[in-house]
Amino acid sequence: MSQFSTYADLLAAVTTDGGSPVHDPATGELIGTYTVGTVADLDHAVATARVAQKDFAALKDEERCELLLKAADAVEAAAEPLAELLSREQGKPLNGPNARFEVGACAAWLRATASFESPDYTAVDDDITATVHYRPLGVVGAIGPWNWPMMITTWQFAPALRMGNAVVIKPSEYTPLSVLALAAVINDVLPANLLQVVTGDGSVGAAVTSHPDIDKIMFTGSTATGKKIVESSAANLHRLTLELGGNDAGIVLDDADPAAIAGDLFWGAFINTGQTCAAMKRLYVPESLYDAVCDALVEVAKASPMGVGLEEENVLGPLQNQQQFDIVDRLVKSAQDSGARVLLGGDPDYDAPGYFYPTTLVADIDPENPLVIEEQFGPALPIIKYTDLDWAIEQANKLDVGLGSSVWSSDRDRAREVAARLEAGTTWINGHGGVDPRVPFGGIKSSGYGVEFGTEGLKGLAYPHIING
Repeated sequence: MSQFSTYADLLAAVTTDGGSPVHDPATGELIGTYTVGTVADLDHAVATARVAQKDFAALKDEERCELLLKAADAVEAAAEPLAELLSREQGKPLNGPNARFEVGACAAWLRATASFESPDYTAVDDDITATVHYRPLGVVGAIGPWNWPMMITTWQFAPALRMGNAVVIKPSEYTPLSVLALAAVINDVLPANLLQVVTGDGSVGAAVTSHPDIDKIMFTGSTATGKKIVESSAANLHRLTLELGGNDAGIVLDDADPAAIAGDLFWGAFINTGQTCAAMKRLYVPESLYDAVCDALVEVAKASPMGVGLEEENVLGPLQNQQQFDIVDRLVKSAQDSGARVLLGGDPDYDAPGYFYPTTLVADIDPENPLVIEEQFGPALPIIKYTDLDWAIEQANKLDVGLGSSVWSSDRDRAREVAARLEAGTTWINGHGGVDPRVPFGGIKSSGYGVEFGTEGLKGLAYPHIING
């Protein structure tokens, strides 16, 4: 049995008396307090991680894979307490594609990462025998976001560990307990000091990106912060993987079935209450299907309850913080002020507890409205009417972001033809945002560079050492 088999056990492991408070974004209630780390704490973590990494790198690949599988077992044994803490701190409901889903994804990603074949290979012909060994980099600095704090942190450390690195994690100040808890559970089975968490404010994050003894930085977050990381890491020539902001477009083709796609359209946009980098944030619909798609989305939205995450019936929750609430509120108001038609939502109760913004669908909106061209990162979807497919494709590609996109059609071949014209790291057909640990994932333009997942992701956490001859 896990030592973290109850929520109380897990909370006790990650909270301290007299520390910084963490509040539930759904209710405002105090969850607990935690010790805020400093740059000195980071220096100590990096130094001890560097020592631990030497022995870990000497293990065989299969031994490291076995540790990842044990880590997955540990996560599964503590799954319910982890999900409860995540729901309380991040706000996402237990059910739907939310807290229990996220914890399950952590275990699944650990198992998948352990299952990939080693990227090592040998090239042989009459003139050459060259063996390519992917060697660990050393210490990886992982800076994670608040929207999927456990899952994205796992995306960062699982491949890093598989390739023989140590990892120092800097979680978001908004969701430190979730990451501390996940690390506590996994460290039950890992060698000491190999996976460490250092909390703190922006000064600690900045110190990670400029630390001379960190060999690789992985960051998921905003484009603005990503640019700062590029600048601060330049002096040390840190290797970087940056998964930055997006404003994903979905394009419905005129042969689609509105009723058939409505549910997947909705969750493509509103997964995690819209707080997902690769969520669909603007939807282009042909005039011939426009009203039908709008009506179908309204029906799905009405059937998707929003509320406190620990109440089992809810599948949508609050925004995680006041800053994000204000962004969504501003952008929806800009649409309303421009004369766009609000089909549902758009009228938050500012006096109610929690950062709840109602599920909002906005039709008949100008394609240049801020709600369309800025990333809202919340439960508000603009639906743009088009009459010319080439125009819709041009609109989808015009922004300086390119994380994901999608095409919706009853004709898969036609959908693939349109998909090939979209500028994004991933284009989904009849779905949006579904990532797979076996398939590389990353962005283009200002959505970042480098890829995660699969064998290509493993290669990004190592350097190729070629023995030639």
